[in-house]
Amino acid sequence: MIHWLRRDSETVRARCLDNRTGELFSYVDLESRVRRDHPLRAIRRMVNEPLSELEREFAALYSPIGRPSIPPKKLLRAMLLQAFYSIRSERLLMERLEYDLLFRWFVGIGVDDAAWDRSVFSKNRDRLLEGDIAAKFLAAVLAQPMVKRFYRVMTSRSMVR
Repeated sequence: MIHWLRRDSETVRARCLDNRTGELFSYVDLESRVRRDHPLRAIRRMVNEPLSELEREFAALYSPIGRPSIPPKKLLRAMLLQAFYSIRSERLLMERLEYDLLFRWFVGIGVDDAAWDRSVFSKNRDRLLEGDIAAKFLAAVLAQPMVKRFYRVMTSRSMVR
């Protein structure tokens, strides 16, 4: 915001002031904030198909009544970010989800949505692990031809060293 100051009958343009404005609405498009060539774009495409295929398992695991829980697709994407970025705890992951637009985009959380409570995240994560959903998801991702090719290339490189 630029402010104009009057000084002795002349108008002087002042420096930009460090004022904060509390916006009523957010007009941030997360899709436009993520580079077109960012690696997480390809990874998100790769994981969305297996997530859609697990819809029946998700429905069987979650009750239609009761307290709303974290959507399993979002929870699994968040777990991937925790692994990719070596985030040590759920508390740190929730903190990162609170301010990182890239993380919000990948998981599917809106700009104005609050990150989840870490204890709720942990309980929901445990439900997916106990129901073998996380294992099925990982197996479905690893079974994709593109992932198999990538894995083959990465393991052959590590054997060369």
